[in-house]
Amino acid sequence: MSPQQEKAEQFLRLHRKGDPLLMPNAWDVGSAAVLASLGFKALATTSSGHAATLGRLDGAVTRDEAIAHAATLSGSTELPVSADLENGFADDPDGVLDTIARARGAGLAGCSVEDYSGSHLYELGLARERVEAAAEAAHSGPVRLVLTARAENHIRGRDDLADTIARLQAYQEAGADVLFAPGIRRAEEIRQVVESVDRPVSVLAVPGVPSTAELAGLGVARVSVGGAFAFAALGALVEAATELRDSGTYAYLERSATGGRAARKAFSE
Repeated sequence: MSPQQEKAEQFLRLHRKGDPLLMPNAWDVGSAAVLASLGFKALATTSSGHAATLGRLDGAVTRDEAIAHAATLSGSTELPVSADLENGFADDPDGVLDTIARARGAGLAGCSVEDYSGSHLYELGLARERVEAAAEAAHSGPVRLVLTARAENHIRGRDDLADTIARLQAYQEAGADVLFAPGIRRAEEIRQVVESVDRPVSVLAVPGVPSTAELAGLGVARVSVGGAFAFAALGALVEAATELRDSGTYAYLERSATGGRAARKAFSE
């Protein structure tokens, strides 16, 4: 068995209902090293965090750039890495299949595909066909990637739990290994999603989401943070730079000392 396949199988085993995998999203090799040193068992990329490293907004990265970035991160760590591949960088199923096939060559353990085009949610029939194509690519060949299918309703202005559940059930039938509806916050809604499907369910940590202990009680199998850690780091940069510019003081040096020591330790390992 290849190291990549071992990572993929390990990644899938880490999805345990009621014992959620805490999977932070790294945005560069340095952040991946720090997160690995802190004991996390798997990592994901973040489309918004990666775009920020290029001085761009989310959705402004090309397929080639995203896959190259994913390959760099997966090659930098012994942990399984799952790539955020947005909508597969294609509207049609054939284009999605091609993207996921290319991702398999990046050394990844998994990847995700969402049902949002950048301007609208795909009609359910097409959305299912796109997941079928992604599953075909992810599960073929010597490496079986863990495919996460995302229903984007709740972060795209459509607060429709029934439609979200219908989409996730369709994606399960289409071959997805993990199901994800980012933006769902209330415990009862999360419970309904978990109980409506037979695949592991991932939840995005956003304001109002129950604690990880509570999510475990609801049967969640994975928790990720999206671009939050990347923008927390950028927020700390803004605070430090603003203090220097406006006050001419250096309190940020004290705040950064602990993190700096931890980072240097991670980089030396």
